[in-house]
Amino acid sequence: MTRVLFAAVVTALVAIPTSAEEPKPKPKLTVDLSGSIADEKLQKLMPANGVIVSQKGWEKLAKVWGIKEVPKVDFTKEILIVGTWKGSSFDINAGIKDGDLTVSGFGTKDLRPGFRWKIKSISREGIKTVQGKELPKE
Repeated sequence: MTRVLFAAVVTALVAIPTSAEEPKPKPKLTVDLSGSIADEKLQKLMPANGVIVSQKGWEKLAKVWGIKEVPKVDFTKEILIVGTWKGSSFDINAGIKDGDLTVSGFGTKDLRPGFRWKIKSISREGIKTVQGKELPKE
């Protein structure tokens, strides 16, 4: 009986894979910024599709929103997602399905003067469209 139990334990241990593939670590974000702006008119300068795909577009938005020390982004590898909210706190997320990027946000309902903004970098890999529309050129 002991031999049978021992054989079962050894068989079970051998069947356990020892070289399981490690999950790939998420790449470090180049950009993960947020802030608040009092002038609500500037909120309209956010990209309509919620993405920035060029350094020129990034520097332009950073200038009008007063973002200091604009990080360089390799736009051949990453794009920026942008979101705004009038509540005191929020976050933005990116989802990709069949090459289509969807940018969404969620936040508190306590409306305040001005607006809050967030900008994050994500991998450009596999993204062909944004919310059903072609990726902008700039």
